[in-house]
Amino acid sequence: MTRIWNFSAGPAALPEEVLRQAQEELLDWQGAGCSVMEMSHRGKEFMSILAQAEADLRELMGIPEQYKVLFLQGGATQQFAQIPMNLLAGRSADYIVTGSWSKKAVKEAQRIGNVRVAATTEESGFTRLPTAEEIKLDPFAAYLHVCTNETIHGVEIPAERIADTGVPLVADMSSHILSRPVNVEKFGLIYAGAQKNIGPSGVTLVIVHRDLLGMAPLNIPTVMDYAVMAENGSMLNTPPTFGIYIAGLVFQWLKKQGGLAGIDAINAEKARILYECIDNSGGFYTNPVDPDCRSRMNVPFVLADAALDAPFLAAAKEARVLGLKGHKSVGGMRASIYNAVSLEAVKALVGFMNDFAKRNG
Repeated sequence: MTRIWNFSAGPAALPEEVLRQAQEELLDWQGAGCSVMEMSHRGKEFMSILAQAEADLRELMGIPEQYKVLFLQGGATQQFAQIPMNLLAGRSADYIVTGSWSKKAVKEAQRIGNVRVAATTEESGFTRLPTAEEIKLDPFAAYLHVCTNETIHGVEIPAERIADTGVPLVADMSSHILSRPVNVEKFGLIYAGAQKNIGPSGVTLVIVHRDLLGMAPLNIPTVMDYAVMAENGSMLNTPPTFGIYIAGLVFQWLKKQGGLAGIDAINAEKARILYECIDNSGGFYTNPVDPDCRSRMNVPFVLADAALDAPFLAAAKEARVLGLKGHKSVGGMRASIYNAVSLEAVKALVGFMNDFAKRNG
């Protein structure tokens, strides 16, 4: 079997080592006589899987004790509503809009309560970050929401641009979590869907400071209350057991790569050679995002001649390079080069792109 070079935006590539271990343990997890999918979520076997996954995640991200780690369901999209349900507490919240996903987060939060757009770059096509002068913050806001990496538009907030604003900072890190070191203490809450850098779809990670628990009104559903989920160890109801198991294997794989510092260096090199390919193509390929905020995980690009889009994708499929079609809302192409996408895979993509440009330029 020859596996493809997978550049899908999500669900996305998983480390082959993780897939092989899951394959080996599928019918009998470490002598339990059954699959993780078949065991009780309250049995000692799965409880040990959950505990190890949380411990490894805390080690990787340096998560302090005052933060609760929740393994939830519903995707990051559910968090667009769950966050204001828990944190607004009758107040207003600020949102900085830098792409499609932060725009969706605002729209959903507005269904729950009072929300302000503190800054938006929509007029520039979501190709840059707002300047300090463009950001109008409310010092009394319940929280400030940002999307630190926009999957569709390929805009990433550099770590050094994340500053203390005096209110709790809430971050959607779905498409670049675990790709670089992060100072968790800068944030009140971090959330991420799993299907980019954590594991398979179905798990939603929430890391929340304990000071933000217990503010939800009594009339929201119990399963939506962070405090209740934290009190019950993410197991008020049956959690996504197999997804958590795979996430745990991914965390262990990341530790073998040298943790977040190690994978950060690999990701920087992958992004460098791909952007270099685009920028040195003589205009055959272009990326519209300001260089100072280009995403290292999601790289959108367009061909100078849109008539070549279909032949490009057909040739890519022939070369077993898949997942390059851009999001339907923006078109063009997009290569998602998450942690599990190897440097070898990115070199194969660059080789294909250079060859295609040579033959069609």
